[in-house]
Amino acid sequence: MLERLQKIIAAAGITSRRAAEELILAGRVTVNGQTVTALGAKADPAADRITVDGSPIRPAETLYYVLLHKPAGYVTSLKDPQGRQLVTELLATIKTRLFPVGRLDYNSEGLLLLTNDGAWANRLMHPRHQVDKEYHVRVRGKVDPQQIKRLNNGVELEDGPVTGATVRLLKTDQNNDWLSVTIREGRNRQVRRMCAAVGLSVVRLRRIRYGSLTLGGLKPGEYRLLSPAEAKALELPAPPAAPLHPHRPPAAGMGHHRTPHPN
Repeated sequence: MLERLQKIIAAAGITSRRAAEELILAGRVTVNGQTVTALGAKADPAADRITVDGSPIRPAETLYYVLLHKPAGYVTSLKDPQGRQLVTELLATIKTRLFPVGRLDYNSEGLLLLTNDGAWANRLMHPRHQVDKEYHVRVRGKVDPQQIKRLNNGVELEDGPVTGATVRLLKTDQNNDWLSVTIREGRNRQVRRMCAAVGLSVVRLRRIRYGSLTLGGLKPGEYRLLSPAEAKALELPAPPAAPLHPHRPPAAGMGHHRTPHPN
């Protein structure tokens, strides 16, 4: 598709559109070997050879921002020496190489972001960029209110104390209890280690929210593309954490959705 040269140059990340116009006027841009000095000139970035100061420019790569419902039994990695299934295998219709933003361990499920935009991923994973991540956690046996209190007050892990977590009882049944755990950090296996620190054994862990994003109606193994507005919103500073209301009853229907395991 034909586009103005200055737009093509700017989209390739070489310089701004205004600066690209100056490059064209200065005779520093060629299309298929011919110097172009007219600002209205157009080219096809997919078909034409465009150079700036003799160096060819590459078409801008399409950026993907993907929300995947990760099933249990998949590795959040681009390769696995044990030959286990990779989350990227679930994105067969996207031919571009994507990588995960953060991790969910092999036995964990839920919302996972993937992208090919390295700058965006680095901003989201930077320790200063704290965003709410909510998990529904089934633990073995019954939860004592004091254990929930300890989690909310902050527990000490081998890599430092955990602060700012919000934990509440989500659902109780005869054999197991469910907790809602919201954290803003992103340490390795953090929720599992927090539970272990107060004597709780995690049976099932499912991330259901990342910032303003939720799984919606996605089933395990399904994914959708984020809109540009959704991707941009995740980069904004997170609002202050909401005050804890330990006696507030769980929202209607929470914790009752049963997600089938793929295996």
